[in-house]
Amino acid sequence: MSQPLAQILASAAFVLAAAWLAHRQRLGLSRSLLTAALRAALQLAVVGALIALVFKLPVLAIAFVAIMVTTASLTAGSRMRVLPGARRIAIGAIALPALGAVGVLLLVGAFAATPRATIPTAGILIGGAMLATTLTGRRLVEDLTGSVDEIETRLALGDRARDALAPLTRRAIAGAMVPLVDQTRSAGLVTLPGTFVGLVLGGASPETAARVQLTVLLTLLLVQLLSALLTAELVTRAATLPGERVAVPGVRA
Repeated sequence: MSQPLAQILASAAFVLAAAWLAHRQRLGLSRSLLTAALRAALQLAVVGALIALVFKLPVLAIAFVAIMVTTASLTAGSRMRVLPGARRIAIGAIALPALGAVGVLLLVGAFAATPRATIPTAGILIGGAMLATTLTGRRLVEDLTGSVDEIETRLALGDRARDALAPLTRRAIAGAMVPLVDQTRSAGLVTLPGTFVGLVLGGASPETAARVQLTVLLTLLLVQLLSALLTAELVTRAATLPGERVAVPGVRA
């Protein structure tokens, strides 16, 4: 059996097993798992063809990165759509930290200013920023809805809206950072991150792969923290009404 065929069959078997297990446990996730797998297969096929084209026409790299940012922003924004301007919040919290970090890495010469180096790096950082934005935004929306009494008590005691929301934003930001902190702490011991594996499979030396992975992983720490902070700040502004009042998502003021 050829390697490509073995990869396809193994992948299909794993996702079918996941869908079957979810069905047996009555989790209501079978269709979502299968749909996500199918979408991933189609999207990766299209993206693979597009990236091959971008490598031949470098000018398209900017458009490709713009598409990644837009898609990430739509995804993260949908998780907090009950807030006014959710998509604007998401695009600001994702684009500024991720693209800023890419610019710094290219400026100092950490990566070559070529589509082959820039696009994967940008993709990883944009994905990390999207995750932090999604986790922070969702937690804040849930807390704004579920902590009305706490917020109202703080406002009644004379706190400004920003101060009343501060405990919620701190919890949301801390929670959003947990997955990346755990991943960073366990890198090389529990897991081998994707960049490392990809470089090794592509023929790079383990030393080179480890150095590149470390650069990306540590950059992600700042990018995701900045995304979480920006999300919290923008959500706070969106939820603050005139007169130091706080808007509850989904409820008209």
